[in-house]
Amino acid sequence: MQYRTLGRTGVQVSTLALGAMNFGAIGRTTQDEATAIVDAALEAGINLIDTADWYSQGESEEMVGKAIAGRRDDIVLATKANMPMGEERNHQGSSRRWLFTALDDSLRRLGVDHVDLYQIHRWDPNTGDEETLSALTDLQRAGKIRYFGSSTFPAHRIVQAQWAAREHRLSRYVTEQPSYSILQRGIETHVLPVTEQYGLGVLAWSPLASGWLTGAVRAGREVTTSRSAVMPERFDLTIPSNRARLDAVERLAGVADEAGLTMIQLALGFVTAHPGVTSALIGPRTLDHLHTQTAAADTVLSADVLDAIDAIVAPGTDLAPHEKFDTPPSLLDASLRRR
Repeated sequence: MQYRTLGRTGVQVSTLALGAMNFGAIGRTTQDEATAIVDAALEAGINLIDTADWYSQGESEEMVGKAIAGRRDDIVLATKANMPMGEERNHQGSSRRWLFTALDDSLRRLGVDHVDLYQIHRWDPNTGDEETLSALTDLQRAGKIRYFGSSTFPAHRIVQAQWAAREHRLSRYVTEQPSYSILQRGIETHVLPVTEQYGLGVLAWSPLASGWLTGAVRAGREVTTSRSAVMPERFDLTIPSNRARLDAVERLAGVADEAGLTMIQLALGFVTAHPGVTSALIGPRTLDHLHTQTAAADTVLSADVLDAIDAIVAPGTDLAPHEKFDTPPSLLDASLRRR
C-alpha cells in the first residue's frame, strides 16, 4: 500500500480508501461481513474509512462504528451530511441548524467523540457558503471534527467556497470527493485543476464506474452485477451512452491484457496515477471484492498504458454526462435559465 498526504493537512492516508456505502441495506451486507471487510482492509494497509449518514439511513455508520471499536485512533475516519434523512424538510441540507444535529447523530451512530473529516455530501444551492462554513468552523473548534471537505461540488462552487472562507476568516474545505474513473473523466477539465490550485486532497469515488470496469461487464455476457439490479438503466444497451461505455470497456480490456493487468488494476491504477488524486475510494460488498481491489494497491501504470487509455477515452471526457451529480441547477430546471 502507498500513502499520500491529504491535501495540506499533513495527514497520511492510503491511496486506496474503504468506502462503506455498501454496508447495510444498500449492499445487503451484514455486520459480520462489514467487520470482516474492515479487518481485511486494515490488514492490507488501508487507513481511511469513508461513510455517510445517508448510506442506508445511518446503518452504514452504525456498522462502521462497531467494526472499528477499540482501534479508532489508528483510522482516519470520514463521514458526510447533507442528503435527506427522513421526511422532515429540514433534516437535510447544509444549514447550521441541520449540520449540528446531523453530526451529533453521526457521532452517536459511529460511537466516537469526533470524526477526522466531515464532508458536505452535495452542494446546497439554498444555503450560503458563510452559513455552512461558519457552522463547520464552530464544530471544528468544538473538537467534534478535525477537518472538513466537500463532495461532488462543481468547480465554480469549490472556488467560491475558498474565497468565502478567506473573506469571512473561516476555516476552509481541505478536501473534495468527486466521481472519477476512466469512463468519467470530466473532472480533469475543471475540478482537478481547481483542487490542485487550492491544495485540496481528492478522494475519488466510483473509480470502477459502478461496476463497468470490474471485468464483469463484457460484450456478449449477461450483466449480473449488484449495481445493475439496482440501476438497470445504467447498463441498458439501447441507450447510446451505455453502448459507448461497452465499446470503451472492450478496448480497455485489450489494453489490460497486453499489460498483464486485471481490469480492476487498470481502473484503479489510472485514478491514482493523476497527481491531483490522493486516494481512490473502493466500495466492496464482499471480502472477495475487497481482495481483488486491494490487489491493485501497488499498481503503477506505464506512460504507454496511460497513452492507450487516452486514445480510448479522451482526457476530460464523460461517456455518461447525464450521470454527473455536479450539474448546475439551471441546466436541469428550465425556469432557472429564463426570465
